[in-house]
Amino acid sequence: MSAGIEPRRFTDSPLGRRNPTVKLALLFAVSVALLFVFDPVTPAVLYLLALAAVAATARIPARILLLAHVPFVGFGLGLLTVNALSRPGTPLLEVAGLGVTAEGLTVGVSLGLRSMVIGVLSIGFIASTDGVALMTSLHQHARLGVRMTYAVLAGYRMLQEMPAEWQTIRSAHQVRAPLRSHGRPRSGVRSFGRSAFALLVVSVRRGERMAQSLESRGLGLGPRTTWRPVPLGRADWWLALGVLLVLALVFAAGEALGFREGHELLFARGAGA
Repeated sequence: MSAGIEPRRFTDSPLGRRNPTVKLALLFAVSVALLFVFDPVTPAVLYLLALAAVAATARIPARILLLAHVPFVGFGLGLLTVNALSRPGTPLLEVAGLGVTAEGLTVGVSLGLRSMVIGVLSIGFIASTDGVALMTSLHQHARLGVRMTYAVLAGYRMLQEMPAEWQTIRSAHQVRAPLRSHGRPRSGVRSFGRSAFALLVVSVRRGERMAQSLESRGLGLGPRTTWRPVPLGRADWWLALGVLLVLALVFAAGEALGFREGHELLFARGAGA
Protein backbone atom coordinates (compact mmCIF):
# COMPACT_ATOMS: atom_id res chain seq x y z
CA MET A 1 0.00 0.00 0.00
CA SER A 2 1.10 3.51 -0.62
CA ALA A 3 0.94 4.36 3.04
CA GLY A 4 3.92 2.15 3.73
CA ILE A 5 2.25 -0.76 5.49
CA GLU A 6 4.44 -3.84 5.39
CA PRO A 7 2.19 -6.94 5.52
CA ARG A 8 4.51 -8.85 7.86
CA ARG A 9 5.01 -6.01 10.27
CA PHE A 10 1.76 -6.41 12.20
CA THR A 11 1.19 -10.16 11.89
CA ASP A 12 2.31 -10.65 15.49
CA SER A 13 -0.91 -9.18 16.87
CA PRO A 14 -4.27 -10.56 18.01
CA LEU A 15 -5.76 -9.93 14.56
CA GLY A 16 -2.63 -11.18 12.82
CA ARG A 17 -2.89 -14.54 14.59
CA ARG A 18 -6.39 -15.17 13.24
CA ASN A 19 -6.98 -17.37 10.20
CA PRO A 20 -6.62 -15.40 6.92
CA THR A 21 -9.51 -17.20 5.22
CA VAL A 22 -11.86 -16.28 8.06
CA LYS A 23 -10.76 -12.64 7.92
CA LEU A 24 -11.19 -12.51 4.15
CA ALA A 25 -14.66 -14.09 4.39
CA LEU A 26 -15.70 -11.56 7.04
CA LEU A 27 -14.44 -8.66 4.93
CA PHE A 28 -16.50 -9.99 2.01
CA ALA A 29 -19.58 -10.49 4.21
CA VAL A 30 -19.47 -6.93 5.57
CA SER A 31 -18.96 -5.53 2.06
CA VAL A 32 -21.99 -7.42 0.74
CA ALA A 33 -24.14 -6.36 3.70
CA LEU A 34 -23.27 -2.70 3.10
CA LEU A 35 -24.63 -2.94 -0.45
CA PHE A 36 -28.12 -2.76 1.04
CA VAL A 37 -27.50 0.32 3.21
CA PHE A 38 -28.05 3.89 1.95
CA ASP A 39 -28.40 5.91 5.15
CA PRO A 40 -25.39 7.74 6.66
CA VAL A 41 -25.91 6.59 10.26
CA THR A 42 -25.43 2.82 9.81
CA PRO A 43 -22.08 3.01 7.98
CA ALA A 44 -20.91 5.77 10.35
CA VAL A 45 -21.52 3.53 13.37
CA LEU A 46 -19.89 0.57 11.62
CA TYR A 47 -16.88 2.70 10.68
CA LEU A 48 -16.29 3.82 14.27
CA LEU A 49 -16.60 0.25 15.52
CA ALA A 50 -14.31 -1.08 12.78
CA LEU A 51 -11.72 1.64 13.37
CA ALA A 52 -11.63 0.91 17.10
CA ALA A 53 -11.43 -2.84 16.49
CA VAL A 54 -8.61 -2.59 13.92
CA ALA A 55 -6.62 -0.16 16.06
CA ALA A 56 -6.96 -2.40 19.10
CA THR A 57 -6.39 -5.82 17.52
CA ALA A 58 -3.99 -5.11 14.61
CA ARG A 59 -1.83 -2.71 16.69
CA ILE A 60 -1.15 -0.42 13.73
CA PRO A 61 0.43 2.90 14.76
CA ALA A 62 -1.96 5.83 14.46
CA ARG A 63 0.18 7.62 11.88
CA ILE A 64 0.31 4.64 9.52
CA LEU A 65 -3.38 3.95 10.00
CA LEU A 66 -4.16 7.58 9.18
CA LEU A 67 -1.98 7.62 6.06
CA ALA A 68 -3.53 4.38 4.85
CA HIS A 69 -6.92 6.12 4.91
CA VAL A 70 -5.88 8.67 2.25
CA PRO A 71 -6.99 6.73 -0.89
CA PHE A 72 -10.28 5.72 0.72
CA VAL A 73 -11.00 9.29 1.84
CA GLY A 74 -10.36 10.53 -1.70
CA PHE A 75 -12.64 7.88 -3.19
CA GLY A 76 -15.34 8.62 -0.62
CA LEU A 77 -15.22 12.36 -1.31
CA GLY A 78 -15.57 11.61 -5.02
CA LEU A 79 -18.70 9.55 -4.38
CA LEU A 80 -20.10 12.29 -2.15
CA THR A 81 -19.49 15.02 -4.72
CA VAL A 82 -20.91 13.10 -7.69
CA ASN A 83 -24.09 12.05 -5.88
CA ALA A 84 -24.70 15.41 -4.20
CA LEU A 85 -24.42 17.31 -7.48
CA SER A 86 -26.02 14.87 -9.90
CA ARG A 87 -28.77 12.97 -8.07
CA PRO A 88 -32.28 14.47 -8.41
CA GLY A 89 -34.28 15.33 -5.34
CA THR A 90 -35.15 18.18 -3.00
CA PRO A 91 -32.85 21.18 -3.69
CA LEU A 92 -30.71 22.34 -0.76
CA LEU A 93 -28.26 24.84 -2.26
CA GLU A 94 -26.45 25.70 -5.47
CA VAL A 95 -22.69 25.37 -6.02
CA ALA A 96 -21.11 26.78 -9.20
CA GLY A 97 -24.39 26.50 -11.06
CA LEU A 98 -24.99 22.93 -9.89
CA GLY A 99 -27.74 22.09 -7.45
CA VAL A 100 -27.11 20.03 -4.33
CA THR A 101 -30.09 17.86 -3.38
CA ALA A 102 -30.98 16.40 0.00
CA GLU A 103 -31.31 12.88 -1.42
CA GLY A 104 -28.04 13.18 -3.31
CA LEU A 105 -26.24 14.40 -0.20
CA THR A 106 -27.67 11.56 1.90
CA VAL A 107 -26.74 8.89 -0.62
CA GLY A 108 -23.32 10.45 -1.21
CA VAL A 109 -22.46 10.55 2.49
CA SER A 110 -23.69 6.97 2.86
CA LEU A 111 -21.59 5.70 -0.05
CA GLY A 112 -18.56 7.64 1.16
CA LEU A 113 -18.85 6.19 4.65
CA ARG A 114 -19.38 2.75 3.14
CA SER A 115 -16.03 3.16 1.39
CA MET A 116 -14.43 4.12 4.70
CA VAL A 117 -15.82 1.01 6.44
CA ILE A 118 -14.51 -1.30 3.72
CA GLY A 119 -11.28 0.68 3.65
CA VAL A 120 -10.46 0.42 7.34
CA LEU A 121 -11.30 -3.30 7.33
CA SER A 122 -9.09 -3.78 4.27
CA ILE A 123 -6.26 -1.94 6.00
CA GLY A 124 -6.57 -4.23 9.01
CA PHE A 125 -6.69 -7.31 6.78
CA ILE A 126 -3.69 -6.38 4.64
CA ALA A 127 -1.58 -5.16 7.56
CA SER A 128 -2.22 -8.26 9.69
CA THR A 129 -2.07 -10.96 7.01
CA ASP A 130 1.01 -12.54 5.47
CA GLY A 131 0.53 -13.36 1.79
CA VAL A 132 1.98 -16.86 2.05
CA ALA A 133 -0.24 -17.67 5.03
CA LEU A 134 -3.27 -16.35 3.13
CA MET A 135 -2.71 -18.56 0.09
CA THR A 136 -1.85 -21.57 2.24
CA SER A 137 -5.03 -21.05 4.25
CA LEU A 138 -7.15 -20.66 1.11
CA HIS A 139 -5.69 -23.92 -0.19
CA GLN A 140 -6.33 -25.70 3.11
CA HIS A 141 -9.66 -24.32 4.23
CA ALA A 142 -11.28 -22.83 1.11
CA ARG A 143 -10.16 -25.69 -1.14
CA LEU A 144 -8.49 -23.35 -3.61
CA GLY A 145 -6.86 -25.32 -6.42
CA VAL A 146 -3.17 -26.07 -6.11
CA ARG A 147 -2.38 -24.54 -9.50
CA MET A 148 -3.96 -21.22 -8.57
CA THR A 149 -2.49 -21.27 -5.07
CA TYR A 150 1.12 -21.71 -6.13
CA ALA A 151 0.74 -19.42 -9.13
CA VAL A 152 -0.53 -16.61 -6.89
CA LEU A 153 2.25 -17.30 -4.39
CA ALA A 154 4.82 -17.03 -7.16
CA GLY A 155 3.26 -13.76 -8.34
CA TYR A 156 3.22 -12.47 -4.77
CA ARG A 157 6.94 -13.13 -4.44
CA MET A 158 7.58 -11.28 -7.69
CA LEU A 159 5.60 -8.28 -6.47
CA GLN A 160 7.63 -8.27 -3.25
CA GLU A 161 10.86 -8.11 -5.23
CA MET A 162 9.73 -5.45 -7.70
CA PRO A 163 10.60 -2.37 -5.55
CA ALA A 164 14.18 -3.58 -5.09
CA GLU A 165 14.41 -4.45 -8.80
CA TRP A 166 13.14 -0.97 -9.69
CA GLN A 167 15.78 0.67 -7.51
CA THR A 168 18.49 -1.45 -9.12
CA ILE A 169 17.36 -0.51 -12.63
CA ARG A 170 17.09 3.19 -11.75
CA SER A 171 20.57 3.19 -10.20
CA ALA A 172 22.05 1.46 -13.25
CA HIS A 173 20.43 3.98 -15.61
CA GLN A 174 21.58 6.94 -13.52
CA VAL A 175 25.19 5.72 -13.67
CA ARG A 176 25.08 5.90 -17.47
CA ALA A 177 22.93 9.05 -17.69
CA PRO A 178 24.51 12.38 -18.71
CA LEU A 179 25.06 14.82 -15.85
CA ARG A 180 23.51 18.26 -15.47
CA SER A 181 25.54 21.37 -14.68
CA HIS A 182 25.13 20.82 -10.92
CA GLY A 183 26.46 17.25 -11.22
CA ARG A 184 23.21 15.31 -10.86
CA PRO A 185 22.07 12.85 -13.54
CA ARG A 186 19.33 13.92 -15.90
CA SER A 187 15.93 12.37 -15.30
CA GLY A 188 12.58 12.82 -16.93
CA VAL A 189 9.64 11.05 -18.52
CA ARG A 190 11.84 9.25 -21.05
CA SER A 191 14.16 8.05 -18.30
CA PHE A 192 11.27 6.67 -16.28
CA GLY A 193 9.84 5.10 -19.43
CA ARG A 194 13.10 3.25 -20.13
CA SER A 195 13.25 2.05 -16.54
CA ALA A 196 9.62 0.88 -16.64
CA PHE A 197 10.26 -1.01 -19.89
CA ALA A 198 13.35 -2.65 -18.39
CA LEU A 199 11.33 -3.67 -15.32
CA LEU A 200 8.63 -5.13 -17.59
CA VAL A 201 11.20 -7.19 -19.53
CA VAL A 202 12.85 -8.45 -16.33
CA SER A 203 9.46 -9.38 -14.84
CA VAL A 204 8.35 -11.24 -17.98
CA ARG A 205 11.59 -13.22 -18.11
CA ARG A 206 11.41 -14.01 -14.41
CA GLY A 207 7.79 -15.08 -14.74
CA GLU A 208 8.69 -17.38 -17.61
CA ARG A 209 11.49 -18.99 -15.62
CA MET A 210 9.17 -19.38 -12.64
CA ALA A 211 6.48 -21.02 -14.79
CA GLN A 212 9.02 -23.47 -16.18
CA SER A 213 10.24 -24.22 -12.66
CA LEU A 214 6.71 -24.93 -11.40
CA GLU A 215 5.96 -27.10 -14.42
CA SER A 216 9.17 -29.10 -13.98
CA ARG A 217 8.12 -29.85 -10.41
CA GLY A 218 4.84 -31.38 -11.60
CA LEU A 219 2.59 -28.67 -10.22
CA GLY A 220 -1.01 -29.87 -10.15
CA LEU A 221 -0.31 -33.45 -11.23
CA GLY A 222 -1.19 -34.86 -7.84
CA PRO A 223 -1.99 -34.01 -4.22
CA ARG A 224 0.62 -31.96 -2.39
CA THR A 225 1.39 -31.64 1.28
CA THR A 226 1.63 -28.35 3.18
CA TRP A 227 4.88 -27.52 4.93
CA ARG A 228 3.43 -25.06 7.43
CA PRO A 229 -0.33 -25.55 7.84
CA VAL A 230 -2.34 -22.52 8.93
CA PRO A 231 -4.47 -23.40 11.97
CA LEU A 232 -8.22 -22.84 12.12
CA GLY A 233 -9.19 -22.82 15.78
CA ARG A 234 -11.92 -21.85 18.17
CA ALA A 235 -10.70 -18.24 18.39
CA ASP A 236 -11.28 -17.85 14.65
CA TRP A 237 -14.89 -18.99 14.97
CA TRP A 238 -15.39 -16.62 17.90
CA LEU A 239 -14.06 -13.79 15.73
CA ALA A 240 -16.51 -14.66 12.95
CA LEU A 241 -19.40 -14.93 15.38
CA GLY A 242 -18.52 -11.61 17.05
CA VAL A 243 -18.24 -9.65 13.79
CA LEU A 244 -21.49 -11.06 12.38
CA LEU A 245 -23.28 -10.46 15.68
CA VAL A 246 -22.16 -6.80 15.83
CA LEU A 247 -23.18 -6.32 12.20
CA ALA A 248 -26.63 -7.79 12.87
CA LEU A 249 -27.09 -5.67 16.01
CA VAL A 250 -26.21 -2.44 14.19
CA PHE A 251 -28.62 -3.28 11.38
CA ALA A 252 -31.37 -4.24 13.85
CA ALA A 253 -30.85 -1.04 15.86
CA GLY A 254 -31.07 1.06 12.72
CA GLU A 255 -34.28 -0.69 11.72
CA ALA A 256 -35.80 -0.28 15.19
CA LEU A 257 -34.87 3.41 15.44
CA GLY A 258 -36.09 4.11 11.93
CA PHE A 259 -32.95 5.63 10.41
CA ARG A 260 -31.85 2.71 8.21
CA GLU A 261 -32.54 3.25 4.51
CA GLY A 262 -32.37 0.72 1.68
CA HIS A 263 -32.49 0.92 -2.11
CA GLU A 264 -35.84 2.69 -1.96
CA LEU A 265 -33.95 5.91 -1.21
CA LEU A 266 -32.45 5.76 -4.70
CA PHE A 267 -35.82 5.78 -6.43
CA ALA A 268 -38.75 6.77 -4.22
CA ARG A 269 -37.65 10.30 -3.28
CA GLY A 270 -35.68 11.15 -6.41
CA ALA A 271 -38.34 9.97 -8.83
CA GLY A 272 -40.82 12.63 -7.87
CA ALA A 273 -38.36 15.51 -7.84
